[in-house]
Amino acid sequence: MTLIKLPFKIVKKLYLQFKKIINRIFYRPKWQNMRHLKPISKIFGLDRGTPIDRIYTDDFLSKNTLYIQGIVCEIADATYTKRWGGGQVSKSEILHYTNDNKKATIIGDLTKYQNLPKDYLDCLICTFTLNFIDDYQKAIEGIYSMLKTGGAALITVAGLIQISRYDYQRWGDYHRFTDMGIKNAFSKVFGEDNIEVSTYGNVLSAIAELQGICAEELTREEVFYHDEDYQVVICIKALKK
Repeated sequence: MTLIKLPFKIVKKLYLQFKKIINRIFYRPKWQNMRHLKPISKIFGLDRGTPIDRIYTDDFLSKNTLYIQGIVCEIADATYTKRWGGGQVSKSEILHYTNDNKKATIIGDLTKYQNLPKDYLDCLICTFTLNFIDDYQKAIEGIYSMLKTGGAALITVAGLIQISRYDYQRWGDYHRFTDMGIKNAFSKVFGEDNIEVSTYGNVLSAIAELQGICAEELTREEVFYHDEDYQVVICIKALKK
């Protein structure tokens, strides 16, 4: 009998996927009794499956693929550019705050945008970044500065989401937003007529997000039921005109 040797990366990926399924089967959330002081998962449900907020981000970007074209920049890596850009992307850039990210092609701070390329990008994808920038208003100015006229920024920010301890310890976790607050901030820079703000979430998906219960443990209807008073994720499409 011949044994097939799989590359380590594939074995590791299969193991992690299997572990997530095991966690969902044997450590099921007790929905009728949430009276406990520790969450199901402290890492947003990554150890159980797909975090709720990532499902919302994917849905938002999938509805705006028209804008993911030309020179596209993403923060930290190019995951969403590759997933949703397709053949429309002529060049992919990665912006990172420090030079310790080997994937980064642009090193810089959105709040100090004088040192960043100006009028350069056709699209900037910025997911869950403004929460970690103290002067987020200045960062919005940086986003505007980097875009070409006619360019688009596709932004997501956290609403009813726990503190990200990883980011908190590295550069800070400063803000949680509402649609009203983030709309006001972007309107000051892009103009109110040039932005669209939408929200995702409901009381159940908010509880699941805070508990670290993953999307696979809810139905699609439960995940995407919309209640504007429970804003888990807020999304902004901003056009530079």
